[in-house]
Amino acid sequence: MTTVMAALTPVTAFAAEDPLQPYAQQKLRWERCETGGPAEVECAKVKVPLDYSDPGGRKIDLAISRIKAGSAKERHGALLMNPGGPGVPGLTMPVEMEPLLPAEVRERFDLIGFDPRGVGQSSPIGCGLTGDEQTFHHPYNARTFPKDVARARSVADKCWAKAGDVLPHITTRNTARDMDVVRAALGERKISYFGYSYGTYLGAVYTQMFPQRSDRFVLDSALDPALAWRGAFRGWSAGAELAFTRWTEWAAARNATYGLGPTPAKVRKTYGELIARADRTPVPTNGGALSGGAIRSQYGAFVHVATVTPWIVALKAAAAGGPPAPATPTASAVSDSVPVRSADAGAGAFSADVPADNQSAGTWAVFCGDTRSWPRNPEQYRRDVIRDRARYPLAGDLGANIQPCAFWKSSAREPATVVSNDVNALIVQNQWDPQATLAMAQGMRRALHGARMVTVAGGEGHGVVVAGPSCADAAVTRYLTTGRLPAKDLTCGG
Repeated sequence: MTTVMAALTPVTAFAAEDPLQPYAQQKLRWERCETGGPAEVECAKVKVPLDYSDPGGRKIDLAISRIKAGSAKERHGALLMNPGGPGVPGLTMPVEMEPLLPAEVRERFDLIGFDPRGVGQSSPIGCGLTGDEQTFHHPYNARTFPKDVARARSVADKCWAKAGDVLPHITTRNTARDMDVVRAALGERKISYFGYSYGTYLGAVYTQMFPQRSDRFVLDSALDPALAWRGAFRGWSAGAELAFTRWTEWAAARNATYGLGPTPAKVRKTYGELIARADRTPVPTNGGALSGGAIRSQYGAFVHVATVTPWIVALKAAAAGGPPAPATPTASAVSDSVPVRSADAGAGAFSADVPADNQSAGTWAVFCGDTRSWPRNPEQYRRDVIRDRARYPLAGDLGANIQPCAFWKSSAREPATVVSNDVNALIVQNQWDPQATLAMAQGMRRALHGARMVTVAGGEGHGVVVAGPSCADAAVTRYLTTGRLPAKDLTCGG
């Protein structure tokens, strides 16, 4: 077996003797992605090694898509894109992002989407998980904790029984290596990149592994690379508490309208009573009854103060015998995928069956395979839950409770990537993002010394560019079209 981890060094092209050179020389066959779909979208498959330490061994298919640059004269290069997750397919990203990008950006870049390895049309994996096993957030209760432990163990056991031959190779570092093979197969000396949420971590890892091949990188709603991944789960709880406190202040100032309490403390008490009541008797909604834990799992919605407040009022009324409430607030920000997703753009060209639990399987493969930081002792999770619930009452237990990574059969083959470099990148961030919190984005900014960060003051929700127009758009457009970053970090006003 030939070890080539070191061979993937950040040079401008694969050397002739590099074992990966045959992958760079593969001819891509572009074709229509879907009958009746946008004519300008093409799809192809790229061969990549399953195991980069054995490039001559088993190969897997990576599905990629493309919308060509609008101007051959103005074309700058290829803009790879990732929609987050991990575990979320990205083949439709060119279609979804094209209307969000200004004409001068679309003229300069081929928009390249791809399903990461193990996901969607890229040699997809599955674990045979039940619906309950695909749910990430489980509220802690001392009585039901053994059930939580059994569920986490079951997910790990099922994944390794179904996909144990490939799970060790589905990691962020290998996805970054895949991106570099795609770069080479496209004939590009460097790549530019747009990554959203988890995609910001993937982009940062690429810049660390291949700094000389990194061109213009936009990171939308960034995660702190130092928190991958146990720290990120627990970090969401801290961000949720800040947003919840802000909401109690907002609702108290509008007590005459909503009747949740005249002070933030009274609003907090009203919400706590609702949760306790729902844990005793689930609240009827038009999507089924909700327990207190299920209501708390919508913690991301508290950044949308004007939307979540009527939902809390409706739940309170339903709990008291009124009509069923909506099952979710209208603008929940918990989801970690591009807000508007079309049908899979690759379905027509690539007809491989995708397991129903593919996204969950891909998510756990990356979260558990990237790092050795997950505790193995269930009692450590119990202690963390109790500590975090005391500090962050809204969602501390949801972030700290036990996960399948505690029972993953194999620890990470490589150490987690330490991101610390001078590569230029632009980070754009909403102040009140509940998933990629402002504190997490600031952690990414500290790791990328050559970056600049634009914070949207008062910005709510998960996503800046992907959510539509904002005051950060001018900086993004200037960077992508000219390569020039702002002179310093900026805060703009919504």
